[in-house]
Amino acid sequence: MPPPMKPAPRLSLYAAAVLLTVPSASAAAADAGVGPFGVTVTAVAGAQSARVGALFAAGRQDRLRGGHFCTASVVHSPRHDLIVAAAHCLEGRTDHIVFVPGYRDGVAPYGVWRVGKWFLPDGWAQGRDEDSDVAFAVVRDRGGEGVEDRVGGNRFVVGTAVGATAVTVTGYPNSREVPVSCSNKPHLHNRTQQRISCPGLSGGTSGSPWVDGDGQVVGVLGGHEDGGATADVSYSVVFGAEAAALYRESVGESVDCDESHRGSS
Repeated sequence: MPPPMKPAPRLSLYAAAVLLTVPSASAAAADAGVGPFGVTVTAVAGAQSARVGALFAAGRQDRLRGGHFCTASVVHSPRHDLIVAAAHCLEGRTDHIVFVPGYRDGVAPYGVWRVGKWFLPDGWAQGRDEDSDVAFAVVRDRGGEGVEDRVGGNRFVVGTAVGATAVTVTGYPNSREVPVSCSNKPHLHNRTQQRISCPGLSGGTSGSPWVDGDGQVVGVLGGHEDGGATADVSYSVVFGAEAAALYRESVGESVDCDESHRGSS
């Protein structure tokens, strides 16, 4: 869900074809078995769901239950320290944030990771353009280990044809303490936005990754109407040059810097 005093964050997706990263050595194949299209179920604990996590204000790290507000996921990066979310999840926050991959029922099975810095596209930072509703954040390491070393990371890609394959959306509704998951084929809403029909993707699922069968993130829940006005139809930006530039800027930054947010160059 969105930060306090912001519209309820929902969902965002982006399409992909030009591969911007190579898979990490720890990246595992997608969990076997995609359920019926358009059906939302509790996500099975496994390699893919471990890369998806909930965002919390840092003050909640000792009492996680009931405190998450948005979803993010680990994407492959050279430093193994990068997560992707929706820009409307991070915009305007002044508190410290933590990322909890694989969060379930108040438990952090892979640890609590502090967000060090986040990056918003110029289109969002300068005018809250719904076609720029994507953001990256670097996560501080723990004892020299990056979050991707711990749970793996999906590849970030841009340029694939919308709806060429089905995607799986995994996220954390504010009303639940476990992630939910739904698979379906996205469709173009317009030239810059995509939509997917999946029930129950309510507030808190903003930032949820749209992962295709090759383990590539081709969208994040957000975009039009901050991801959608209903819980049954969700949106995502069709990612292109702006998202690619933001990714490149994000992987060029170190986590050894103060919390801040900035747009892409």
